[in-house]
Amino acid sequence: MARQLSRLAGVEVICLERVARDDHSEAGTGLNVGPNAVKALKLVDPALAAAITQASFPWTTWRISLTDSTELFNLKLKDVAEGPGWRIRWSELYRVLRDAAGASMQYACEISEIGRDVNHPRKTSIAWTQNGKTQRIDDIDLLIAADGRYSRVRRAMSGEPQVRQTGVAISRVLVEDTSNGLIDDYEQWFNGPNRLLAFRVPPGHIYIACAFPISPDADVPPHLKMPEALRAAYTPLSAAPSAQAAWMIDQVCANVADTHWARMQEHDALYHADGCNVLYLGDAAHGMVPTLGQGATQAIEDASVAAALIAQRHASGQLDVISWLEDIAALREQRMRFVMELSLAATDTMLEGADPVEGTRHKAEAPFINHLKALYNDVGLPLKSD
Repeated sequence: MARQLSRLAGVEVICLERVARDDHSEAGTGLNVGPNAVKALKLVDPALAAAITQASFPWTTWRISLTDSTELFNLKLKDVAEGPGWRIRWSELYRVLRDAAGASMQYACEISEIGRDVNHPRKTSIAWTQNGKTQRIDDIDLLIAADGRYSRVRRAMSGEPQVRQTGVAISRVLVEDTSNGLIDDYEQWFNGPNRLLAFRVPPGHIYIACAFPISPDADVPPHLKMPEALRAAYTPLSAAPSAQAAWMIDQVCANVADTHWARMQEHDALYHADGCNVLYLGDAAHGMVPTLGQGATQAIEDASVAAALIAQRHASGQLDVISWLEDIAALREQRMRFVMELSLAATDTMLEGADPVEGTRHKAEAPFINHLKALYNDVGLPLKSD
């Protein structure tokens, strides 16, 4: 968004980033970005899409097996999408995006105040500290909140979103690739409803995620994060684990100290603050379950659609920001309901008592495959002029 809006004549863009310029300490894992985000970004900013492609590996297949090596599902993304997705480290994605945003980026900013402007209720004011100095901007025409699932801007401007827990614990960790080729493209492995997920990312690392059922009303039990419990969760009872599963189980158990745990959850989608020029994007707009890898993917879709619409309106002299936000919401809300509902439905194999064999069989059938085609192709771009 910063990169695209900075190109508009007469527009001043300031992007406040919490971390320091080269601080990637909170971005040490990997992610898969769906083909729909690649398509959307290519339509809006092909040069930026090419830069991300250069920093990533292609995501071309989605395979599901049991941890005893029984294959359940093997999908080629070319059969449901126009092109591959991306496999990339978070830190590399941040680097590419921040470099592309250029001079509009301000780093190491700690927000101290967010609110409506006292003289112009539709506009906003914000204050922050940077390098020991306090700074402030009033009379902001458009405030864009891309500050994540626990968005401080959304809480300040629209209240606390209602969170819904799904009853699944999920972890993430990035390890060096010592698999000797066992792990490459996007794969999942089940032992009952307990799921492992892994894929290789540049330059030589593997992202691993664990998931298993928990009570929706409880935090992740500490004892289930321990090596003994994790090994038991993913080791099949009646057969030896496959070579892939055995390597991952060993890695999961050896890296518990570096593993980040969370609960799968979602909250209602909201794209703009009522009666105020505030736009929410990404997880700030729609925290969703990560089952289909659509969190970062939809953030890129959001930004592509919003940037294209704003550029179009600005070029035609339509400068009413509220109308921009209403149009962005109209373009995104139905799409987001579909994405969130499909992501939640695809979580069925990780719920308490789930049968991953039967659940995965349904994912190979026409209704789910057709939903994937809609997910990966119907991005709402290009936009037509009024």
